Amino acid sequence: MSEAESLSTKTLIDKYAERMKRLRELHTKRNEARQQNHKEVVEEDKRNKLPSNWEARKRQADWIINDEKARKEAEEKGLDYERTKLLNIDAIEAERLARKRKKIVPNDGFADFEQATVRQYKQLVKGIKPNMEVYQEAKETLGPAFYGDRNTILHGLHKDKKEAVDRMVSDLEKQIAKREKYSRRRMHNDDADIDYINERNAKFNQKLERFYGEHTRETKQNLERGTAI
Repeated sequence: MSEAESLSTKTLIDKYAERMKRLRELHTKRNEARQQNHKEVVEEDKRNKLPSNWEARKRQADWIINDEKARKEAEEKGLDYERTKLLNIDAIEAERLARKRKKIVPNDGFADFEQATVRQYKQLVKGIKPNMEVYQEAKETLGPAFYGDRNTILHGLHKDKKEAVDRMVSDLEKQIAKREKYSRRRMHNDDADIDYINERNAKFNQKLERFYGEHTRETKQNLERGTAI
């Protein structure tokens, strides 16, 4: 084999090796892309299965964690966290927080008397402050009758304390005052002009008078005197 043929054969071998190297690199990149695509598909499927408000809940959870961390760091440094936090809030955010604090939660009322009773019960229970010493004393004094059953006669075994009676009377007086406040009806004015045909129409006219009365008062007086143009 001549020297030229030897060089030509070596060149072909180098080109073949180079092409095989490039082919292996392409296979590697294709496998990496396939794995990445599979990973993204799995992640997207997970996101689709999450609740619709998951992102908002995650942001809220992250904010709570960061807030607690910052509060702890401020306490360790002996700083007032609320004051420090306000120094880092711009005017727009501070105004938004102030409006949020002043926002009044509306009372939606109730659908039936059962819900009203449950709400009142929860309010009363919330205000109870149990005295465990009195509880244990009554338990020891009454013995098995403390829990009682259908055959237990509790009359005469228990004596109400003056503080408990006063608390009950005070609560009843508050309920009566509140009931009178909301059930109070406006007295009918006999001297007022009758410009309505029923109760519903009267309320509607009162709303009109409240909002537009100052703008239409002169026109109304002219119509009544017959001097309107």
